[in-house]
Amino acid sequence: MLDINLKNKILFIAGPCVIEDKTLTLEIASYLKEVTLKYPVQFIFKASYDKANRTSIDSYRGPGLVKGLKILEEVKKKIDVPVLSDVHCVHQVKAVKEVLDVIQIPAFLVRQTDLVVEVAKTKKIVNVKKAQFMATQDMEHVIKKIEACGNNKIWLTERGVSFGYSNLVVDFRSMLIMQKTGYPVIYDVTHSLQKPSAANGISGGDREFASPLAKAAIACGVDGLFMEVHPNPLKALSDKHTSFELKNIEALLQKLIKIKEVAQ
Repeated sequence: MLDINLKNKILFIAGPCVIEDKTLTLEIASYLKEVTLKYPVQFIFKASYDKANRTSIDSYRGPGLVKGLKILEEVKKKIDVPVLSDVHCVHQVKAVKEVLDVIQIPAFLVRQTDLVVEVAKTKKIVNVKKAQFMATQDMEHVIKKIEACGNNKIWLTERGVSFGYSNLVVDFRSMLIMQKTGYPVIYDVTHSLQKPSAANGISGGDREFASPLAKAAIACGVDGLFMEVHPNPLKALSDKHTSFELKNIEALLQKLIKIKEVAQ
């Protein structure tokens, strides 16, 4: 059950970058649920049915809309957890709203008004990724587009800012500024560690900084974290350089909860 009252919980959105196959997806979701049930955490499973913004034409994109949604629906029913995925086209919204608990607007598409409005009309929770090229204050305009559709179920996610060539940096001020809107703010730990297009046609990254930056975000008072996880990151079909190793999630959560208790 999705509890949107996050006052005493860490919102934790986690899962593989992309659906690789049904068995692995169910295994990851089951493991994450088992771990998060032990702690004051609102867990939401995430995985993309289609990574429409891959660097290379040869990169694996996922099983596609129809097959991918069937797998996410199975996760939702069998594992009994809420699910999130990103939508890239207006025509996909009708299908995804029947399955997803949270619909995500990808960072690169955050200024696509038709897409934002169509997602807002579903009255589902809309998780908006702040684009790498956007000033924090400009998120106010995206919020107004969603609110204009009568939808106030909005989450805002920071995923880093473009810095020079093939690198991202995180300005922790942006999360505090976005919190002034009154909407929950989430820190996308793993995507913000990417080095876009820096690894021979795929995104490189610095997974080693996932833990310290996640801790810093919780210390700053963010409402939640977004993390891509995989049992064997180097074999992940997407974002293998930044995905967090699944077996290390519980140890990280324990530390994050302690930090949150102190920071409150």
